[in-house]
Formats: sequence, structure tokens, C-alpha cells
Amino acid sequence: MQAMTQAKSQAPMPVAAQAIQNEPLPNGLSVEAALLLAQARNMAFSEAAQGRIGSGLMVLQEALEFEPMSHDLLSDMAALLLSAGQMEHAQTAAERALAVQPDHGASLYTLAFALSGQGHVLRARETLQQLLSGAALESLQREAPDLLPVARNELGRINALLVDVGIGRAA
Repeated sequence: MQAMTQAKSQAPMPVAAQAIQNEPLPNGLSVEAALLLAQARNMAFSEAAQGRIGSGLMVLQEALEFEPMSHDLLSDMAALLLSAGQMEHAQTAAERALAVQPDHGASLYTLAFALSGQGHVLRARETLQQLLSGAALESLQREAPDLLPVARNELGRINALLVDVGIGRAA
């Protein structure tokens, strides 16, 4: 039985499967590269879930060395930095992700909360307003719909704060 299993695992891959594996995805990555990036992202969040945010960030940093323009990796890094309370670094990582993919909902979400956490409420409100409309909203609904009510609540909180301090009316 073991010999049969080994023979199957060593059998050449069918030509059609090889073609699919080598075919670039719409984002320009090969299937193999996309799978490796997904594995790195999963490993990073697994580390963070176990309280090892630094280890998770290192996994993402190593992956970024191979794919420096991956908005997903940059966005994940921003999210981990935000969860670690590193607001300025989270802002920088989110802005880098948005330079690659301007309407990426999760990156806008992280940027808004990083700005809010630093007291930049006007810019946070502007970012939340961008997040809650158009392509950015579609992106957030597709990738992380559970963040939508949190973003709406934060926008309401910021608007109320601005009204209370007399800076402006709610938008």
C-alpha cells in the first residue's frame, strides 16, 4: 500500500494541471506563488491569534521580501500592527497597501482606525466616508462584511464628537 502511495505521489503531473499551475492569475502571480502567499498570511494570523504578534509580523515581512507590492500582505501587516496598538506603523502599512490598491476596503478600515487612534479625527472621518461608498464598500462587503457595522459606528462616533466640539455638523 505504501509503495502505491509513493508511486502516485511521484507520478508526473498531467499536462493540463501543469498548465493551470503555471498560468498567471489576474493579479500576475502564479498559482504556486498565490498559494505560498496565502499560507504566509494564514501563518501570520495563526501566530497573532496565539499572542505572538511579533512572530506574525515577521512572517508577513519575510513574505513581503518576495512580493513587495502585495496589497493583501501589506493590509494584513497593517491589521496586525493596529491590533498591537502600533497606530503609526499601522497607518504606514495601510497607506502602502492603498498605494497599490486604492479602494481596498480592509486597508481603508485599518487606516481609519489607526488615524482615529492617533486623534486625527477629520482624516479618519474622511477615510471612513471613502470606505463606506463605491468600490471600497464593495471590497469590504466582499472580504470582511463583519467590519461594516463597526466602521459605521466609528463614523457615527466621530461625527458626534465633531458636532460636540463645534467643528462641524455630521456628514
